[in-house]
Amino acid sequence: MQRFIASRHTGRLAALAAAALLAACGSPPAPAPAPKAPPPVAAAPAPVPQPEYSQAQLAAYAKAYRHDAATHLYQMNSSRIYKGRMPPLLYAVGVLQVDVDQRGHVEKINWMRAPRHAPEVMAEIEKMVRAAQPFPVPAKVAHVTYTDTWLWHKSGRFQLDTLTEGQD
Repeated sequence: MQRFIASRHTGRLAALAAAALLAACGSPPAPAPAPKAPPPVAAAPAPVPQPEYSQAQLAAYAKAYRHDAATHLYQMNSSRIYKGRMPPLLYAVGVLQVDVDQRGHVEKINWMRAPRHAPEVMAEIEKMVRAAQPFPVPAKVAHVTYTDTWLWHKSGRFQLDTLTEGQD
């Protein structure tokens, strides 16, 4: 009886092996059709990676840029510069923050300490800053924010703290 069961299993195994052999001998399946390629699209230029700077580097750069901006303002307003040491009592003192973009254009002006008692001075300073565009182009970053203190004499002439000759 064991021989009968073994021969029955052997017969099944032989049949499975024959089926596997026949399947392997058959022709390979047809390759799938290739997908249609999309029409060519003009590639956009790859963005230029901006180097990352530490806060200390950016602060040092903003300080250096402040000097460049003050020099530029002096060149654009040479007849308005107060020559020599400023007197101890000034008509107005204002602290102005200016955002300059990558083309040297003023993005924003922000008074950190406005001489509100002299609104005409505030208007004149803002007018001079905007008229001085374009400023030197920021070399390291897409835009720079610099701060300077405007020392205003009653004659309408001024000095910037960055380039001041001091006060008596």
